[in-house]
Formats: sequence, structure tokens, C-alpha cells
Amino acid sequence: MHLMMILAALTIAWQLRTSWTLPQGSWNLRWRRSLFLFLFPPLLLFMTAIAVLCMGTQGNMGGMYTGWVSYIFALILLVFFTILCLKLVIQGWQSVKSARNCPLVNLGVQEIRLLETGALFAGQIGFWQPELVISQGLLQTLSPEHLESVLAHEQGHHHYRDTFWFFWLGWVRSCTTWLPHTDALWEELLILRELRADGYAASQVDPLLLAESLLLVVSSTPVISEVCCAALGSPEVSDRLEQRIEALLTPSQPTPETQLHSWNGFLLAFLPLIAVIFHT
Repeated sequence: MHLMMILAALTIAWQLRTSWTLPQGSWNLRWRRSLFLFLFPPLLLFMTAIAVLCMGTQGNMGGMYTGWVSYIFALILLVFFTILCLKLVIQGWQSVKSARNCPLVNLGVQEIRLLETGALFAGQIGFWQPELVISQGLLQTLSPEHLESVLAHEQGHHHYRDTFWFFWLGWVRSCTTWLPHTDALWEELLILRELRADGYAASQVDPLLLAESLLLVVSSTPVISEVCCAALGSPEVSDRLEQRIEALLTPSQPTPETQLHSWNGFLLAFLPLIAVIFHT
């Protein structure tokens, strides 16, 4: 019976991911749909594995006896997820340590880490309380007005705690690379993350200045690990840059804050835990 639970969860996860198509419409609609299809399938698998472990290898459920096969499979799955999490934590901590090796300087009223390179880079590096890292090349290249727009964008990442939440989403991505459309959903979430930070910045600075800054920074930004870095630029930026520039040049409604009720659908992923009640 436990094995049937696991197969059912795998089937549902696969079918949900297969149904994904690139959403159109507002930021809020794209975000809710993409986040649900990205996060719900692995959450369902995770809860199913926990339920199987809680029920153990003895007893029966629905008149059917349980055994070791499903228990071992669930245990291997959870151990695999844990190893991937530890790997990402180590990579993230290494990025944080590298950032803290950069000198701390004052930029107006804000403290930043100065990356001594001629490349143009600006990014938040860390977890819940990230540090802003800006390259020397960026400070020398951008005008004060353009630099202010870059800082406003990075403040948007800090406001939404992007480094923290995308660390966990990155973990989910590494756990489910074998599911359909994992990379496509990840790319969609990344561009939506940047659009949200751009929207935050556009409420404080001239959107045209930010668009000009994007053209300068993104084209010269080095490839840096996204484990705990919410950078102004990132790998494979051509399509993202086009969307961001278009969004900045097109007046739109402010990006809404995520409401609590938008998470209601995820409660269905916890249904496998109810099976523990019927296990004897």
C-alpha cells in the first residue's frame, strides 16, 4: 500500500509538471502559477516520503500489508534531498565567506562590500541578511544617477528576501531536475524575481535610468553562483533583459504583495500525512 502511495505521488507530480506552459498575463498570475507548479510536486513527494517513514515497515493499511521496499525507497529519497541541501549550504557559505573577504566601505549612508575588479557587478550575497557587493568597475563606470537606480534594484531584492527564498527554491530545483520543465520553471521564476525588484526600484527612481543601467551592467556581469546571490545580472540574460527593459518602458500596476490565501493550494500536498491515521 505504501508503494502505491509513492507511485500515485510520482504520477501526480509528473502530470502536473507536464501540464505546464509558459504563462501570459500579469506578474501576479505568472508568479502564482509558476510557483505552484514548481513547488507543489516536490512538496507532495516529500510529504509522501515522510508519511511512509512515519508508518514504518510493520502493520497494514486498508487491509494491505506494508513492507521494506517502500520504506527503504522513501528513506533513500529523503537522504538524497538532505545531501543536496547540505551541498547547497556549503556552496552558499563559501560565497558568503568570499564576499566578507571584500573590504567594507561606505557608499553614502549605506555600507557595501567592494569587489576589486573592473567588471561591472552588483548583487546581494547572503541568506536572510545578505550583504550588498558592488564592483569597483561599476562605481567607476556608472554615473551617480545610474548607480542610484542600481542600488534601488538591489534594495528590492533585499526587501523581498530574494536570497533567502531562492536558496530554498534552488534546493527544490536540484532535487527535481528529473521532473519535466524544471529548468523552464526555474528560469521563469528568476525573471519574475528580477521584474519584481525592477518594479520596486521604478517606484523610487526614474525607470529610464534603471533601463539604461541594466544595459550597461547585464552585458558585463560575470557568471556568479545563484545559490545565495540575487544579482542584477545572471547567466543567460538575453531574454530576461528584453523582458525587463520592456516592463520598465511600459507603465504597469505596482507588483502586489503575496497574499496568504495564495498558499492555500499547497495544503493539498500534506494530504499523504493523513494516511498515517489509517495505518495500524
